[in-house]
Amino acid sequence: MQYKIHLSPPHMSGREMKYVQQAFDTNWIAPVGPNIDAFEEGLCRYTGSRHALAVSSGTAAIHLALLALGIGKGDIVLCQSLTFVATANPIMYVGATPVFIDSEPVTWNMCPNALEDAILHYAHLGQKPKAVIVVHLYGMPAMLDETVYLCKKHEVPLIEDAAEALGSEYRGRKAGTFGDIGVLSFNGNKIITTSGGGAMLSDHAHYIEKARFLATQAREPVGHYEHREIGYSYGMSNVCAGIGRGQLEVIDMRVRQRRANFFTYQNALSRIESIHFQTGNADMSSNRWLSALQIKREHLSPEDILMALASEGIECRRTWKPMHCQPIYKTLPHFGGSVSESLFERGICLPSGSDLTYARLADIISKLAAVIRNKHRLQ
Repeated sequence: MQYKIHLSPPHMSGREMKYVQQAFDTNWIAPVGPNIDAFEEGLCRYTGSRHALAVSSGTAAIHLALLALGIGKGDIVLCQSLTFVATANPIMYVGATPVFIDSEPVTWNMCPNALEDAILHYAHLGQKPKAVIVVHLYGMPAMLDETVYLCKKHEVPLIEDAAEALGSEYRGRKAGTFGDIGVLSFNGNKIITTSGGGAMLSDHAHYIEKARFLATQAREPVGHYEHREIGYSYGMSNVCAGIGRGQLEVIDMRVRQRRANFFTYQNALSRIESIHFQTGNADMSSNRWLSALQIKREHLSPEDILMALASEGIECRRTWKPMHCQPIYKTLPHFGGSVSESLFERGICLPSGSDLTYARLADIISKLAAVIRNKHRLQ
């Protein structure tokens, strides 16, 4: 399908090439160099985190976070079910068991009640979970007061998957800085990109130091190549970090643009009774990486809408299929109800790129409303 309006394309600022050219001019092409140092420092300044580690992907950052926390074979990790599979897969990489937690209907993120049920269940069995991974879905912060409280109360480390949430805030504080470790993604479709890449955030230097060691093949600090642990090649290239430096300079503008997209959709479409947007509460400021909604109308499925808009050259996407419903994970434990399943069954994400013009937004709105009206007339 050749789309004329994409879901979330990269948006270059023009500032990136300065840093990329510096990398070429100085021959800093390898996964070390001044762009990486500056990018990590910039992430710390922007998020308020004390420490940052730039890596090859958000998935790598989650993997390193689990390793830094000492999680391994036989351990239990409680993981939000409504998310992209990359949140859960690293749990399997380390030999631990993911246990999936359902969503609550306001933010669409991890339900604190279901989380507490799971913690108490495994504690009663003498298998206290070794970590919780909460996700800020489509940029919407999770119920962090309750989640942080439960993790501290039961002494379970918290990993924040903020891959989609750079620039989002909870009570004026940046998402990704509430847990023991936060994770970001700079994939090509994210709010800013390094082409591919990710980062790990933490206020705890020892977690970052451990992750940095493992991300560089776990090479011991001696004069020859010596390895006492299994390591990984997870470093970000200095070239990609240069792209990130230029992108980070316009992050505030990108957040404003994505949020403006959402409010344009909301203002125009909320009058349609069957449309319900992902909301949040007054303490939350989502970057609105993707504008997500549910279509609650009988005989009108997300696939109907996706196909109709695709025929007009407009790319939309289904909401994530919950992990506990995925073929590879459906035999694993799940706590909570079926909120995430209903969000998948009725949810779609609209084009949300920061380069969308008002004319294109109006075109999307007009065509989506027409699909809903026409389908309604046919019933």
